[in-house]
Amino acid sequence: MREAPVNPLVMDTATPAIPEARGWLQSYDGAFGPAIDLSQAAPAHAPPEAMLAQLAQAAGDAEAARYGAILGDSDLREAYADHLHALYGGRIEADEVAITAGCNQAFFIAVMALARAGDAVLLPSPWYFNHKMTLDMLGVEARPLPCSPDTGFVPDVAAAERLIDRRVRAIVLVTPNNPTGAVYPEEVVENFRRLCRRRGIWLILDETYRDFLPEGSSRPHRVFAHESWRESVIGLYSFSKSYAVPGHRLGAMLYPARLGPQVTKIQDCVQICAARAGQSALAWGIGALAAWREANRASINRRGTAFREAMRAVPGWRVEQVGAYFAYLRHPFPGAPAAFVAGRLAAERGLLCLPGPYFGPGQEEHMRVAFGNLDETAIQGVPARFEGFDVETTALRQAS
Repeated sequence: MREAPVNPLVMDTATPAIPEARGWLQSYDGAFGPAIDLSQAAPAHAPPEAMLAQLAQAAGDAEAARYGAILGDSDLREAYADHLHALYGGRIEADEVAITAGCNQAFFIAVMALARAGDAVLLPSPWYFNHKMTLDMLGVEARPLPCSPDTGFVPDVAAAERLIDRRVRAIVLVTPNNPTGAVYPEEVVENFRRLCRRRGIWLILDETYRDFLPEGSSRPHRVFAHESWRESVIGLYSFSKSYAVPGHRLGAMLYPARLGPQVTKIQDCVQICAARAGQSALAWGIGALAAWREANRASINRRGTAFREAMRAVPGWRVEQVGAYFAYLRHPFPGAPAAFVAGRLAAERGLLCLPGPYFGPGQEEHMRVAFGNLDETAIQGVPARFEGFDVETTALRQAS
C-alpha cells in the first residue's frame, strides 16, 4: 500500500524559523539569569487601555460575529486610505485598500495575484524568511538581490536590473528592513519604482515597520504621492506592530483598483474576511491613537540607540545596522556557522538571537537581534551575555 503524497513544494519549504530557534533555550540552565528572547519582532506590551476597551466592545457586538465585506469593513478601509493620503499627500481611495489577516497574508495575496509557478521575484538578501517561504510554496523563484553591509544593506537598482529577465514579475522591498533594520532612502525607493515601471514589472513595497522610522523622518518616500504608482506598485502594511495587536492578525494591502477583482478572488478563498472586532477598533484607533503611536516610535528608537551604545563595550561583536525593531550583528568567529554560534549562545548564556542564514545565502557571519521588546534598562544587561563567550570553548564542551 502506497502512502498518499504531499505537495513537494510545501515539503521542500523551510520550517518556521522562530519555533525552531526557541528550542535552543531548552538547554539553558539559568546561570546568567532569566532567558532573554530576542528572536521575534512583535510587540510584547499591551495596546493602550482605550484600544483594549474598543476591542472588548466590538467583540461583544453580534455584528462582529458575522461575515463582513471580503476586502474589509468600509470604516477601516476609509480610515486607512485617509491616513495614507495625510502621510504621502497623494490621492488614495478606499476601494484601493484591502484589509488582510496580517501583512504575511497581504504578501501571499500580492504574489498570487501577480505570479504563477515558474515565474520569479527579486528579494533583497538578507530577506524576511516568510517571504521566501511563501514564494517556495507557490513555486515562484525567490531570486536573491544581494545587499552589502558596505552600503548599509540598501539594495542597488543597477544590480537589480541586471537580474531581471522574462520570468521576473516583481521586486520586493522591505523598509524599514527585516532583518537588518535598514531604512531605504527616498530616492532609492523612487528609482526602484521607475525601474519597475520601465521594465513592466511590479514593485511590492512592504512597510510593516513604517511607523518606527528614525526621528525626523516624516514619511518613508514619495511613491504614493504621484498618480503613477497605480501603474506598477503594491503597498503592504501591518497594524500588528504599530498598535500592539499582533494576535488580532490585521494588515493592509494598497493596490491599483484594476487588481481589485483578482484580490477579491484570492481573499475569498483564503480568509473570506479579516477578523471584524479588530477592524472596528482600528477604524477608531488610526485617528485616536496618533500621539500614542508617535510616543511608541520614539521609545523604539531610543532602544535602538541604547542597544548600539551598549554593544560598543563588547569586543569583537559589531553592530552593522540598526533600525525599527532590529539590529544586525556580525559575530567574531570566522568560519563558525551562525546557527552553531546562535545555538550555543542560547544554550550557555540564555540569549536567543536568529542566525543570519535564516534570512538567506551569504549570511553565516551575521545574526539578527530583535531588541524592540526590551526596555532600556534590560538592554543594559545584554552585553554581559556576550562578554567572554567563545565558540571554541563551547565546541570543546559540547564534544566532551
